[in-house]
Amino acid sequence: MTRPMAWFRKEKPKVLPDNGETRNRALRVDGLWCKCEGCGDILYKPDYEKAWNVCHCGHHGTLPARRYLDLVLDEGSFEEHDQSLAPLDPLDFTDSKKYRDRARDSAKKLGEKDAFIAGMGRIEGRLVSIGTFNFAFMGGSMGSVVGEKVTRTFERAIENRCPVIVFSASGGARMQEGIFSLMQMAKTSAAVARFREIRQPYISVMLHPTTGGVAASFAWLGDVVLAEPKALIGFAGPRVIEQTIRQKLPEGFQRSEFLLEKGMIDGIVTREQMKARISRLLGLLG
Repeated sequence: MTRPMAWFRKEKPKVLPDNGETRNRALRVDGLWCKCEGCGDILYKPDYEKAWNVCHCGHHGTLPARRYLDLVLDEGSFEEHDQSLAPLDPLDFTDSKKYRDRARDSAKKLGEKDAFIAGMGRIEGRLVSIGTFNFAFMGGSMGSVVGEKVTRTFERAIENRCPVIVFSASGGARMQEGIFSLMQMAKTSAAVARFREIRQPYISVMLHPTTGGVAASFAWLGDVVLAEPKALIGFAGPRVIEQTIRQKLPEGFQRSEFLLEKGMIDGIVTREQMKARISRLLGLLG
């Protein structure tokens, strides 16, 4: 008896030769898409970046530090200061890695000397002293260099009699510098107090996350304190607080919406509205 012929035939899939071009094409395609952490949708990356890393669902993704300068400043107006300042290792600190090696690796990867970028720029033609944290550099932690650059941001404003804008995103004090890091809380707060004498506005914008010594010092001392949607803001994190007091915290505790409801911040501003809101505030307060 003749066996019936199978209506399909198994064949090994053809494997394209790996000459580098196939791999490079795949990398180019993969680089065109990203996933929203809020709604889970797949987004076309060029459009996402054009919208300042804000999804159609309203979720604010991480925005590179220097893009905050592009977000609010007039095009081409930014003049950076103190970019040569780099951290030292006064305590010869070592945990799983030497501090000097950790700082050097972050600097090499990001092209930044430390976690704060500062300079002068203009918003709708108005001169401002401005600074922004780079959370990608060791969690935006504040050591001696960050404290010095924040202080100089206020000192330049005093010299030029102009407003100050600071975008904060930090895990707090830099433990690798010990007491030298904690001293920056007093140093930066004193700089804010001296700045008050010229009666110019200081607008503090808290990004996700703003915690620890940064939140407990100059970040919460603004004449107006703004925040992005759903930003985590506070001193100790929710998990640490729950473990300490052994109680369940309210839903959304320490998020910007919760803090606005309790009167701890003055407003929540989307990136699309950020420049217009700051410009308006400068007009009213300046």
